[in-house]
Amino acid sequence: MCIHISMADELPAIAVWDPDEVSIRVARGFRVRDALQEVRDILMIDLGAPVSQGDVLHCFCGMRVELPHELRPCVTPARAG
Repeated sequence: MCIHISMADELPAIAVWDPDEVSIRVARGFRVRDALQEVRDILMIDLGAPVSQGDVLHCFCGMRVELPHELRPCVTPARAG
């Protein structure tokens, strides 16, 4: 089963692994870069997931992990003209 990532309020840390739900809960209110680094560390160091590059994260099974919209990098639309 692949890991799910969700946003939560009032967590004791930036990101928390929940083995019962097979999920990582990420606290709101932190910089996206810091939150992504915490999630990456949990996936790779604690759970043995393959090394992830950039904003693409992988589950320990090798599948890509979907991020909540709050953690997705902003994409600036191209200007017309």
